[in-house]
Amino acid sequence: MASNKGTLYIVATPIGNLDDLSSRAAKTLRQVDVVYAEDTRHSKTLLSHIDSNRRLVSLHEHNEAERAEDVIALLLEGKSAALVSDAGTPAVSDPGSRLVAAVVAAGIRVCPIPGASALATALSVSGFAASSTDVLFVGFLPAKGKDRRAVLAHIATHTGAAVLYEAPHRVRATLADLGTLNDARAACLCRELTKLHEEIRHATVAELLDWSKEVELRGEFTLVLGPLPEVESAADAADDAVIDAALTRCLDAGLTARDASSAVAAVLELPRRRVYSRCQSLR
Repeated sequence: MASNKGTLYIVATPIGNLDDLSSRAAKTLRQVDVVYAEDTRHSKTLLSHIDSNRRLVSLHEHNEAERAEDVIALLLEGKSAALVSDAGTPAVSDPGSRLVAAVVAAGIRVCPIPGASALATALSVSGFAASSTDVLFVGFLPAKGKDRRAVLAHIATHTGAAVLYEAPHRVRATLADLGTLNDARAACLCRELTKLHEEIRHATVAELLDWSKEVELRGEFTLVLGPLPEVESAADAADDAVIDAALTRCLDAGLTARDASSAVAAVLELPRRRVYSRCQSLR
């Protein structure tokens, strides 16, 4: 027996160039009953571009839980809805995951309409082999505090590629924080992907930090950190004094013993067990 419930379409939209919208996405946005958008003013331009007159309703991080009830009620009436974010794929470092979970829990169909993603786009031009096998997606870093330090430590210990998003006013600080952990790490910094002033830079974290101090930072940024290099006999190359000095700096900065040990082990390319043992001795 066919269900009389509607469908929620998760529609990926361009991250800059409107011509990147797929024909299937455009068709969906013309046919659904309602389009739920992170910013209705922003999405109105997109709908106008494809001659869609569908009703726009806001759905963002501050009203997602409340709005989910309205979406489910609409879908239970047999109507259809689309979810879009300002750019890229909804629910990936954008609102949407709580709505999808609620709709699935209600037994209603969710249909993805794939398309642009800053994550995949940046990885494709990074040139790092690990982008095919070992990727840590961070999204936006916490602004400050122990949560930020914990994520930075996690990035430092991840041996594969790592991807994060950043706003222009925070890029320099983020590069500086990453530099304290490993300023020689290879990276690919992407700015304004697919837009008129697209810029892609391949350099070390230290070089990118130097560059950021010389220019006015504008636009949205996606940073891909390359995998950590493998160094033979690294465990034999560092003595306890070097380890202790690095641990002391991390502990003084507010990292826990566990996070400090993980960060130092990654930077010095040492077994974490050895570094943690030194950390316990220091404490």
